Amino acid sequence: MKTVLQRVKEAKVIVAGEVIGAIGKGVLIFVAVEKGDTAEQVDALVKKITQLRLFPSPEGGRMDLATFEVNGEFLVVSQFTLAAGLDNGNRPSFDHAAPPEQAEKLYEYFVAQIKKGPCRVATGKFCAMMNVSLVNDGPVTFIL
Repeated sequence: MKTVLQRVKEAKVIVAGEVIGAIGKGVLIFVAVEKGDTAEQVDALVKKITQLRLFPSPEGGRMDLATFEVNGEFLVVSQFTLAAGLDNGNRPSFDHAAPPEQAEKLYEYFVAQIKKGPCRVATGKFCAMMNVSLVNDGPVTFIL
């Protein structure tokens, strides 16, 4: 499983001209499920993401505060292209991406697990053509 985390001032997902998920200050999480991924891996990843100190303390400087400590939110968006292989040729290979049925189950499990935490969670729509817009904060971006 691969994720890209972006600290944002705001972010939203639009499908067919309609906003289906939006957050203010928080973290935009792009999620790719790969072949062989498990619920145990999701559990560990969610624990890590929810505890990561991505926000500066009021004094500024170091990143000392987790998303829940700043009343932040999460926007979770499925993005299978993170599983692309780019080593051979000029066309991305998606051989490492999980089949859609498996990927959707683990994506939904990821969303269910992160919703158990104290932060509000919004989502995109699995397997939809989405327009994602964001105002990056920093920018601060991490890959897990």
